[in-house]
Amino acid sequence: MEQIASFTIDHLRLEPGVYVSRVDRDPKTGAVITTFDLRLTAPNREPVMDTAAVHAIEHLLATYFRNDAEWASRVVYFGPMGCRTGFYLLIFGECTPQEVLPLLKGGFEFVRDFEGEIPGAKPAECGNYHDSDLNQAKWWARRYLDKTLNVIDDAHMNYPGTI
Repeated sequence: MEQIASFTIDHLRLEPGVYVSRVDRDPKTGAVITTFDLRLTAPNREPVMDTAAVHAIEHLLATYFRNDAEWASRVVYFGPMGCRTGFYLLIFGECTPQEVLPLLKGGFEFVRDFEGEIPGAKPAECGNYHDSDLNQAKWWARRYLDKTLNVIDDAHMNYPGTI
């Protein structure tokens, strides 16, 4: 089997950032989807996020993104990476990290400042509703904003070399 592109990125050099993981075009319709790698931790060098924090962030940001006046119709998917070092955001159309940055800042500010019951965190709404940690989600959101999104540069919007 051919190695998929995301496994060729040198994860020992990868740092928190906002990266275009791939741009897919449907040859029949011309439809385009941009996949963003929202990397919150330095893989293999920093602790991964706890699953309860990941789950809370997933619910909060999916709700935020799908309710954003400008972006709601373009959001295809938002969800966690299996390695728990970040999330994927899929957007209709070709898009750059710079273009999506205001959406991300707004979303992570929403998580950082959120109070109340996490959307979709009831037994009838979620398959693992009790595994959610709002305090940890807020901590990760604050960290990503302060150390990445609010100070991001080109190096953290372009993947490092491949292996």
